[in-house]
Amino acid sequence: MSETKSITMFIFALMLFIGTALVLPAQSLAAQEYVFTGQTMGTTYSIKMISAKPLSKSLWQEKINLRLKQVNARLSMYQKNSELSRFNAAPKDQAFKVSPDFYQVLEQCSKLHTQTGGAWDGTVKPLVDLWGFGTKGRRDTPPEAAEIKAALSRISFDKLKIGDHLLTKTMSGITLDLSSIAKGYGVDEIARLIREGGIENYLVEIGGELVGAGENKHRKAWIVGIANPEKGFLNSGLYKEIRLDNKAIATSGNYRNYFEKNGQIYSHIISPKTGYPVENAVISASVISDTCTWSDGLATALMVMDTQQAIALINRLENTECLIIRHDGKKKTALRSSGFKSYEIGF
Repeated sequence: MSETKSITMFIFALMLFIGTALVLPAQSLAAQEYVFTGQTMGTTYSIKMISAKPLSKSLWQEKINLRLKQVNARLSMYQKNSELSRFNAAPKDQAFKVSPDFYQVLEQCSKLHTQTGGAWDGTVKPLVDLWGFGTKGRRDTPPEAAEIKAALSRISFDKLKIGDHLLTKTMSGITLDLSSIAKGYGVDEIARLIREGGIENYLVEIGGELVGAGENKHRKAWIVGIANPEKGFLNSGLYKEIRLDNKAIATSGNYRNYFEKNGQIYSHIISPKTGYPVENAVISASVISDTCTWSDGLATALMVMDTQQAIALINRLENTECLIIRHDGKKKTALRSSGFKSYEIGF
């Protein structure tokens, strides 16, 4: 081999080594955690992304805020010009064109209503408003029986016709309240936005509803908590820690939003069948499933349902588990679906 060729091959090999050396540290860089916080849907959000590649925090903050603003503009009851508010103001028999966001949520609403035997009903708004937990302002006394009966006459998800991105009321006075599912949908949409950005490890939380995927900065599965349901406490600690591995969890409870009159407590969880706040001893219901939209809506439905029927329903559903906490006298009792313990830390 000539000296010139030998030197050329040495230089080429050296260049390969240097190139490899330059690439390897980039591949082995420790993943960085990026945290984003803000306000949306009358509550707060917190988002964590784990990425070995540098991210533009300002760009991602802008993307997150824009998407949440879009979802809120579709589903908010409190924005007078939101798509939901405009539908609520629309007359009977008028076909209302809905956006893709609204339509996706409506499909889940229809499924929820059917699966829960009407325990979840998105047309419960007249009752929620009447009891002081909606858009009409708070109250500190229960409404009259005649008022409740009148509101009940305007509750029926079956009176909505859904098809081909059109929504139509078949009865006057029907209005939608999607607050029990909107936050979950917002969580799912931010998770989708993150995945489309090429990020596989993240935790998204809006108002306590969560989706976790991949691993945290310690290369472990995400660990989240179910709050200890105690009336009168904003922070009463954790009841249970949950491993959230490519799953969503949502919790509904009656221990924070309520009023009391003559020793009787009236919570914001209203039965669409009786017209009254539920009184079934259930104080908290948490649901784990593949999407936060589904978990969010189901958690509300489980608060309304008979406990044994609720557990039986979840056991029939694929990829869905629940934890229901009851207050039986002074004692808390936890009831689980068949596979819930597999997500609990310590089991």
